[in-house]
Formats: sequence, structure tokens, C-alpha cells
Amino acid sequence: MPTHKLPLSLPSGRELLGGDLLAQSLHALGVRVAFGLHGGHLDAFLMGCADLGIELIDTRHETVSVQAAEGYAKVSGKTGCCFVTANSGFCNGLPGLATAFADRSPILCVTSSPPLRDAETNALQGFHDQVVLAKPVTKFCHRITNVGEIPRLVSLAWRAASTGVPGPVLLDFPIDVLFTPVEQESIAWGGITGPPVTLPGPDPAAVRDAVRMFKEALRPVIIVGTGARNAVNEITSLASKTGIPIFHTPKFSTGVPHTHPFHAGSALTLALLNPQPDLVILLGARTGFLLGGRSGAVIPTTTECKIVQIDIDGSEIGRSEHVDLGIVSDISLAISAVNALLEGAEVEKFRVAEAWIRTTLGLKNWRASHNESEPKIDEQNGQLHPYHAVKKLFQFLPPDSIVCIDGGEAGGWALQLLPEARASLSMVCTGYLGFLGNGWGYALGAAVADRSRLVVNMQGDGSAGFHLAELDTYKKFDLRILTVVVNNSVWGMSLAGQDMIYGTNSKHRPASKLRSETRYDVIAQGFGVLGLIVDATNTQSPLGPADEEKTKKVLDGIGAAVDEVVQQNGPGLIDLRVSSKPYQDSTKAMVGASEDPDVIVVPYYDNLPRPYYKGVNGVKG
Repeated sequence: MPTHKLPLSLPSGRELLGGDLLAQSLHALGVRVAFGLHGGHLDAFLMGCADLGIELIDTRHETVSVQAAEGYAKVSGKTGCCFVTANSGFCNGLPGLATAFADRSPILCVTSSPPLRDAETNALQGFHDQVVLAKPVTKFCHRITNVGEIPRLVSLAWRAASTGVPGPVLLDFPIDVLFTPVEQESIAWGGITGPPVTLPGPDPAAVRDAVRMFKEALRPVIIVGTGARNAVNEITSLASKTGIPIFHTPKFSTGVPHTHPFHAGSALTLALLNPQPDLVILLGARTGFLLGGRSGAVIPTTTECKIVQIDIDGSEIGRSEHVDLGIVSDISLAISAVNALLEGAEVEKFRVAEAWIRTTLGLKNWRASHNESEPKIDEQNGQLHPYHAVKKLFQFLPPDSIVCIDGGEAGGWALQLLPEARASLSMVCTGYLGFLGNGWGYALGAAVADRSRLVVNMQGDGSAGFHLAELDTYKKFDLRILTVVVNNSVWGMSLAGQDMIYGTNSKHRPASKLRSETRYDVIAQGFGVLGLIVDATNTQSPLGPADEEKTKKVLDGIGAAVDEVVQQNGPGLIDLRVSSKPYQDSTKAMVGASEDPDVIVVPYYDNLPRPYYKGVNGVKG
């Protein structure tokens, strides 16, 4: 008869401790890798992991550990695991928890704290109550005070992270609990050996309504997001049956193959369509600034377009706009039900008009004509145009790489040119917090989750500075990560915003400059990583002004640098020097600069109409 107990393995030469019980509980749930940074509080747990063969990827900063667990979760489709030590390490890990919470990423974070007896004594690394601090940015957090309760509470936290709306969870283990011997007869097993829980499926009536709306639409599109990560086969099958094109949110491309005949690229290109879609099918895709906010540019206003939204989280349905049909369901189960209905005799077969299919799929080949026609080397400063530099770099990447996009202006160029990369998966790592520096951890987690592919860690020179020491981690574990620093020697989006808002009214550009003398390639070499630089202004070049020969040589140099990193099959960094101008189109749209006297410019958000009041000087005449 099956038992609900976990068969425990006894360590050699020492007692079975709470840390061993924690490690064995996580191993039983499928954990095979954990990201973190050492702290003596955690040694009993780390020794237990080592005994079981759980791979420990130790980083140079706790924020990156938590973000790496998130990147691992996104690429593997599993719950990520990380560990941070008490108080100081925990506080460094909080930004990662905040990001994972905002972006609905399933991770389990293990932390520790001083002995229970030393509560409120100003003990070493014991000042903050970590459970209180973590509650606002986690789905579940708890301090485990009894060694026998470890399996039960670990199982509870694991299910909280990975079921329903995914998200981060945290467990705090006081050091004395981790080092306490285990009395096996006193263990509370809970659901540690239980089967995975079943996922919520759709209402059959809602599925019929959805199919009816799909059939009635003349210009439908599908937009997939992070929540559709595990439904790629079902969604591509639906598209093949009906001809409905598949777009992805900038945040996460979900893994729909770029070679699939109905893969149409980033949803941001929908802003180029005229006429716009008359039906948008949101599958695990959240509305908000990553899909154009409430501007109507990407998702048309509901007076012009109907919306079907399917999501595991009912609170996301209709968050920004009216939704004509909302279904709370796992995406895979919902689209499987749609496909089953389409394959049956109950529904007459239908297909989208070929003209609409051609128009939408053609967006994948769209390139900004104004950028295409601009000189590849800036005639004023001699630097590479960022558009042409990133385009050439992406064209030389191996097909089916994983692209992690960080930075402001640099991220904008990368996202605009993403089709050139032919990536198997892409992520905008800044997420809903607009959090620079996430890409270092995302790339680390992605490379551990899928060691067969090249992972590209796209950074601006601003975001690159957040966690540059993780090059050492990449080298220590010999991971296939190409870090690209798109280096214009300024905080690009900051300077662009100030230029557009203040123009010639003020010469001040506060807190927006970086040093052009900083050599990221040399820093990489100091960590033992292959470091290369591509700089059109290199005075060692025998070529002079930006003629056709020099331009070709510099652009070919980008390809040679990529090839050198790829061929050495380990980590590498390219310091890609570019001009700080022109500014990226998405930055211009976000800043919303205007000389209209009736408008209050609110950078990065929607502008406001200027209020006027009777009886006050300056009343509008």
C-alpha cells in the first residue's frame, strides 16, 4: 500500500538534521538545482543538498540568486529554488522577490535566521523580522519553528508557488531548527509525497462562446504571454486550424517557434495595422504598459474591437479594459477544449481571410524605414548607429538562442530588432517593475535550465553596472552566456527624456552621464571571461572617416566577435560601442514630449490636459 511518508536517506558520518530534511523534501518535489550565496546559517541545508546531488549555483550577489531562480523557472517551466542567508542576504534578495511577485514567477526561497532563543536580543543578523518584510512581495511566507514540521510546510509552500496564480514563496528556518537532529516518528509529512494538483479547466459554455467569437471575427489575433508558457502546442495547433496569427507580449515570447508559419512576432507591431484587429484573444497575457497601456495602439479600444481573455488569474481579466468574454482557466486546458470543439461535427470549420493572414504575418518583416536609411556610422561622433549595430549582432547569433533583454534604450533597440535574432525564446527582463539589472540573473537561470543553447544577456552600459561581477559566476560554471553591453556612455533613456522635455530651455542633464573610458571587455578579461570590443572610433584603425569600407569592416567586426564567443563554447562579453543618438522610438513614445500649451507632459505615462479655473490669472480665453 502506498505510504505518505518520504523515505529518508541517512547522511554518512553524522546525524540527520533539519537541514537534511529540508533538502530531501525539496528533492522529493523535483528540485535538482538551487541558486544562492553562502551563509553559515544555511550550512546544514547546503550539506544536505550536496549529499543528494542538488547542484548549487552560488552567485556573487543575492539579488541575482533570486532572479536566476526566476529565469530558470521561465525557461524550464518548473518552480525555481534559491537560498539567501539571514537578514543581510535576505535584504539583498528582496528585489528579486519583488520582481518575481510582480511578474507571477514560481520560485521558492529558503532563508535562515538566528536561534529562536535569541529573538529580540540584537543577535547577529537578527534585527529584521523576515516574514513580516517578505509578506507584501510573496504569495506565502512562514517561519518554521519545529524541525518535524519541515516536510508539511515545504509541501504547502511549494504548492502555493506553483499552483493557481504562480508566484514567489519564502520559508525562514532559524539556524537551530536546521541544526536540530530529526526524530523520524515526530515528522508531519503533509502532502510531500502527494501527486501534483490538477489544473482548473474552462466552462464548456464559455468555450462555445469563444469559438463563436473566433468564427465571427474578420480580423482576429492571438496574443500570448507568460501564462501560456506550457500551452505552445495547443496554441500553434489552433492557429494552424484557423489561420489566426500568434503575437507575443514583449515580456515573454513563450517559446512559440519563430519558424512556425503563424508566428507573427511582437504584439507591439500591432500598432502599425490599419485597420486594426476586430478581435484580440489574450492567452496568459496581462494588459498594461507592456501592451501599450490604455492607449488603444496595441489592443484597440473596446468600441472598435472585442476582447477574449483567458487567464489563470481572474483578477487580471478586465483589469485595464472591458472584456467581452473572460475565462478563468489553465491556458493549455482551455485551448485544448477549443481545439476539440473545432475538430468535432458541432462547429462548422472556418478560416481567417488570407488577406488578413498575409498582412499580419508580414509585420514580422517590418523594419523602421527611418532607421534603415540613417547612416550606419554617426557622422558627428564616429560611433556606430545603435540600430545597425544591434541588427548586425542579432543576425550573427546562432538560430534558436535565448535572448534576455535588459536596459532602457539598449533594450528598446533589441526588442525592435528581435526578429533578426530568430530566437527560440525571448524575455524583457525589466518586467512590470521596470527593474534594470534583472538580465544578469535571468540569463544565469536560463543557461542552467537549458545548457544546449546560447543565452544572450543584452545590457545597456547602465544596467550592466548592476551585477557585472556575475561574469565570475558565468565563468565558474562555464555557461554559454554571451553578454553584450550596448555602450553609449550615458543612461540612454534618462538623457533622452531630459533632452526631449527640457530641450534648449536648460543645459542641465542631471544624473544621466557615464564614463566612456570604462572598458567592459577588460573587466571581463579580469574575470577570466573572453572580452572583446567593437569601436568604430578606434584610433588604431588604419581607416579614416566613415566611408563604405570602414563601415563594412566595423560591422563585420561585430560578426567576428560573436563567432569568437560562440566557438569557444563558454561565456564571453562584447563591449559594443554605439552612438547615444538617435533616440529609440519607444522612448520617444513613452516620454510623450509636447509643446501644446494645453497639455501637462507626464514623462513615461499618459499626458494630462491642463486645468483652467474661473477667476484665476491665465484663464483660457
